[in-house]
Amino acid sequence: MVRLQAGPLVCEVDPSLGGCIMGLWHGDTPVLRSTHSPPTTARQSGCYPLVPYSNRIAHARLQWQGTLYPLVRNNGDEAHAIHGVGWQRSWELLDSDERFALLSYEHRPDSSWPFAFDSSQSYRLSPDSLELSLSVTNQSARVAPVGLGWHPFFMKRAQAHLSFVATGRWEMDEDKLPTRRLPCSGIEADCSVLDLDHCYDGWSGTAMLADSALRIRVSSNLSRIVIFTNPARDVIAIEPVSHVNNALALAAQGMAADELGLATLEPGESVTASMTIAVERVE
Repeated sequence: MVRLQAGPLVCEVDPSLGGCIMGLWHGDTPVLRSTHSPPTTARQSGCYPLVPYSNRIAHARLQWQGTLYPLVRNNGDEAHAIHGVGWQRSWELLDSDERFALLSYEHRPDSSWPFAFDSSQSYRLSPDSLELSLSVTNQSARVAPVGLGWHPFFMKRAQAHLSFVATGRWEMDEDKLPTRRLPCSGIEADCSVLDLDHCYDGWSGTAMLADSALRIRVSSNLSRIVIFTNPARDVIAIEPVSHVNNALALAAQGMAADELGLATLEPGESVTASMTIAVERVE
């Protein structure tokens, strides 16, 4: 476990469990879902990386440049492949000090993802924010698709209110796959009434989550965001991502890759995403 501390903020990272954040606290108040006792999967952590894609690939079948690649269904009984491979692999700690940590993961083609890539994550803590970066380099000999992002679970306390600006929302079917895009200006709502598992595009890059204890600003250089919560959950996932859910399958069906946010990397080419979680205590 890597422990970072700067002023009132404390962050714990577990490289061996998907390079996930085990906890982020402002004093004694949890910002993310937090535990000092390691869970058995990164899905139970406070935040984990999404690499080399986010959300789902329908029915775990990747169609790419005329070739069909069956993928591992990597989330229990779910019919799809989900959230890439990084969250289920051990990462190597390359460097760390009291406020900084750098992790890496080298992927070689397997049944979970057929393209080689290298990835790195950095965590930099200051007294009022946690800055993260996530990079991917295509190490295969051919052009490869790539997506990335984060899956943080924020605590949903009483009076929690979420707001952000976007231009569209992708509607979902019962199979948790997007069906169509509708115009949407974003969200301005009490979190207790939200029942969502949707991707929003045209995101302005900033989302505000405020309650009686903390004001939290999530910002990113990515232009899409997934919101996942319902009234029964005590957490809300606010996920900056690079592409629409199921983008690889939608692109194979003829939708424009750039409209979906799907990136392709030449051999040796890289892409980097950033996210900052800024935290302020409510006086």
